[in-house]
Amino acid sequence: MKDYKQLGVWQKARALANLVYQLTRDFPREEVFGLASQMRRCAVSVPSNLAEGCGRNHARDSLQLFFIARGSLYELETQLYISLDQQYLSQAAFDDAVALLVECRRMLSGFINYFQELPPSTQ
Repeated sequence: MKDYKQLGVWQKARALANLVYQLTRDFPREEVFGLASQMRRCAVSVPSNLAEGCGRNHARDSLQLFFIARGSLYELETQLYISLDQQYLSQAAFDDAVALLVECRRMLSGFINYFQELPPSTQ
């Protein structure tokens, strides 16, 4: 498998993680160890699990980590909605973050499908 840093999905997930860090800087002080922390962990989980999955020797292990990354995207999306509901995010910031998240999810689903179709010797 090629270097994970060259994967478009990893690059996009990294951009999403950086956006989440920027957005959560302005959250209320009482959310530093609550929602903001949870959102950051989810966002970091996506590129981290992609990288770890690319480093595994077995396709099944790799796929499991890719599925975990996709699950983290769904979890983060829910947390973005909660942030909007609590008025920690503006509608515009929410829309930008969700658009990037949806793009990451689409790319990750495509990557998972591609990876599942590879012959075992190339995974």
